[in-house]
Amino acid sequence: MRIVFMGTGEIALPSLDWLLTSPDVDVVGVFTQPDKKIGRKQILTPPEVKVRALAADIPVFQPHSFRKEPDAIAALESLHCDIAVVMAYGQILPRAVINAPRIACVNLHASLLPRHRGASPIQAAIRDGDAQSGITLMHIAPKLDAGDMILQSVIDLASDETGGSLHDRLADLGPGILEKGLPLLFAGKAERQPQNEEQVTYSGKLGREDGVIDWSLPAPEIERLVRAYDPWPGTTTILPGGKKSRILKLFPFAETGKSNSELPGTLLDDKGALHVACGADTSLRFTRNLQIEGKKRMAISEFMKGASLEKGLKLG
Repeated sequence: MRIVFMGTGEIALPSLDWLLTSPDVDVVGVFTQPDKKIGRKQILTPPEVKVRALAADIPVFQPHSFRKEPDAIAALESLHCDIAVVMAYGQILPRAVINAPRIACVNLHASLLPRHRGASPIQAAIRDGDAQSGITLMHIAPKLDAGDMILQSVIDLASDETGGSLHDRLADLGPGILEKGLPLLFAGKAERQPQNEEQVTYSGKLGREDGVIDWSLPAPEIERLVRAYDPWPGTTTILPGGKKSRILKLFPFAETGKSNSELPGTLLDDKGALHVACGADTSLRFTRNLQIEGKKRMAISEFMKGASLEKGLKLG
C-alpha cells in the first residue's frame, strides 16, 4: 500500500521506522515541519523525521502552511497515496489534504479519545489523575481531533509516571496499532466509531507559564502536575531572598507530607526535604532535585546545606 507519512515530533519516530521497514508498505513521501534554529548558537536543525526519511531515500516536503502553499497540496496529490498517516505533525490540515489520499487520512492521537483532544494529551492524562492512557487511530476531520475512531491501544499509568515516560510508552504503541489498522483500512473493513461529544475534554498547548505552581492546590494535585510537566514545560515557583527573588525549578518526585495549618507556599521545618505547605491543609515534600535559574540542577540535600532556608519562608 502506498503511504504518505506526516509527522514532526519525536513521538512519531517509532511509527515512521515501522512504516519504512514494513514489507507491505511503500512510503512514497514524508511531510514534516521546516528546519528550525535550535540552541544558544541558533543552529538550523532538521526534524529527526526528515533525517530518517532522507536516509531511506524517501522524498521529504516541508511546507510552512498547506493553506498558504498550494504547491504543497499539489505535491501531495502527485504522490497518489492510498493512506496518509499523521502523528504529531504540528499543522491543522485543510480539507484538500484530508481528501487527497485514495482511501483515508488518519491520525495517531496520544489519548483515549474523546478524552483529551488537543495539543497536550500526555500531560493532561497524568495531571488529571487518569488511570489509563493510550493511542487512538482515527479519521481526520476538519474539527480538532473530532474524527471517527478506528482502533485504540490502552495502557495503565504508573504511580510514578512522568510526561517523559508516558511520551515514550505511547510512542512505542504506534507501530502495533498501525500494523492492525492499515490492513483493515486498505481492505475496506475498518469500522468507524463516532466520538461521544458529551465525554469530550480539551488539553491546550502548554507554555512555561502553565508550570508555575499554585500552592493553594491540594498536595496530590501539585504532585501530579510536577510529574505531568516533566520534562516540558517544567514546574517552577518563586524563591524569595535577599535583594532579588529567584526562579526555582522543581523536579519529580515529591511525596505527600503531614497535614498542616500553615498558609500555602510556606516552607515547613524538614532537614531532609524541601517541605512546602499546600492547600486543603496538606503538604508536599520534594526529596530529589531542584534548580535555581541560571545554575546547575542539584540534589536537594546539597541545596539545603548551603541555602539556609528559614522555616516560614513563603514560596510563590
